[in-house]
Amino acid sequence: MFENSDQSKTDLSELGEFGLIDHLTKSFNITPEFTLKGIGDDAAVLDFKEEKVIVTTDLLVEGVHFDLSYMPLKHLGYKAVMVNLSDVYAMNATPRQITVSIAVSNRFPVEALEELYAGIKLASKLYKVDVVGGDTSSSTSGLIISVTALGGAKEEEVVYRSGAKTNDLLVVTGDLGAAYMGLQVLEREKQVFKVNPKNQPDLDPYTYLIERQLKPEARKDIPPLFKALEVKPTSMIDISDGLSSEVIHLCKNSKTGVNLFEEKIPLDPAVISVCEEFQLDSTTIALSGGEDYELLFTIDQGDYDKIKGNPNFTVIGHMTEEAEGMHLVTRANQKIPLIARGWNAMDKKEDKK
Repeated sequence: MFENSDQSKTDLSELGEFGLIDHLTKSFNITPEFTLKGIGDDAAVLDFKEEKVIVTTDLLVEGVHFDLSYMPLKHLGYKAVMVNLSDVYAMNATPRQITVSIAVSNRFPVEALEELYAGIKLASKLYKVDVVGGDTSSSTSGLIISVTALGGAKEEEVVYRSGAKTNDLLVVTGDLGAAYMGLQVLEREKQVFKVNPKNQPDLDPYTYLIERQLKPEARKDIPPLFKALEVKPTSMIDISDGLSSEVIHLCKNSKTGVNLFEEKIPLDPAVISVCEEFQLDSTTIALSGGEDYELLFTIDQGDYDKIKGNPNFTVIGHMTEEAEGMHLVTRANQKIPLIARGWNAMDKKEDKK
């Protein structure tokens, strides 16, 4: 559950709520340029100057969104921050601050929460965001984490889901499906461990996939790249619930259709290989897997030359008239209606993530 298993454990009751907050957050610093007051008062005081404020929040629940039998707490803290920062980058904005709230059962000693907050601190340091507040509470059902991220952008730079136009190009960053296949590997090894606890799995062949699942990185490089290339997307969203779901979100918000080309979907060779090992279809995994935290966006066709050949981007389709509908164009050049089969936390039939 946490890495310091051989060290003595401090019960949460020894510190109390406010003592615990002070203990976990004493090493967090703030950036005075954007944060006037952080942790330690009734509320944080932020300075966004001429920027518009972007706010997003996500809730991670043990047993629904993560499994501590294979998710290290430090990685979990890091990932909880990434999930939120990705949403800010999807607005073409820059994250500035986060708040972190946790509900925790008494099975967690203080040292376990130190591991969690070490991951949060590392993420905030690497992505240059201030931790400015939060809350702690008890839980009767394990660990719950809620992170809220605040960011800023000039009004003319903000990108919404609703701006795509007919004939715009559909573009994605990075590659897809790796996080989901990393989850499948971890779940398989968990079942093997239950049968034979002495078994030592060889996870080296799956390093990329597991890292994409346990320690994803938000695409902080993309908004500055847009600026450098003089490209402003017409619409954008991050890929958290699967490519098909996110494409449909763009279409519905923009009132367009789409032709998404199967042969253009970017897949890492490791994804293709492990899909064959698990006897899964790699296109289905890319469409429905989720947790890639890449960015999906549309651009005017006139901007194609600006992104052409850039290794960060892959054009995977184009937007059509709304009446034409939303379709996947297969390698056999057949049009199949695009269906949202991404992960749904409210669906009891879905696997845990």
